[in-house]
Amino acid sequence: MMRFLLLFSRQGKLRLQKWFTPLTDREKKKIVRDMMMMVLARPPRTSNFLQWRDLKIVYKRYASLFFCSGLEEQDNELLTLEVLHRYVELLDKYFGNVCELDIIFNFEKAYFILDEFLTGGEVLETSRVAVAGCLEEADTLQETMEEYMSRPAY
Repeated sequence: MMRFLLLFSRQGKLRLQKWFTPLTDREKKKIVRDMMMMVLARPPRTSNFLQWRDLKIVYKRYASLFFCSGLEEQDNELLTLEVLHRYVELLDKYFGNVCELDIIFNFEKAYFILDEFLTGGEVLETSRVAVAGCLEEADTLQETMEEYMSRPAY
């Protein structure tokens, strides 16, 4: 099971965080700081896997963002690397060549995509088509609600 998923920039700015186990804010801040320090300090051509405390850390850099995940000991690192890649593919499909600004200005959509894909640290849906369908339905519902709410009440 995944314990957390973090997205941060090369400059050390946290862009997205998802916690799948309950932790205090102090513990979360410490973990975020430690992950950024460890991952950003590593040379580009090193392994994407780390050992930290009792967790395995799996990370991958896409453009200017690092996608970092903490796993339990018995979890598969390569499968988690594929999960990170699938999340990037889903973001790419939705935003059309996703960039850091898309996540900054549309963070609620990035969280929604993540929630459609992962639940409780486990993969909920592996199909890109199924997740994309859910996203289209949610967008259609949002547009319909906005049209309805913008009409006069008389």
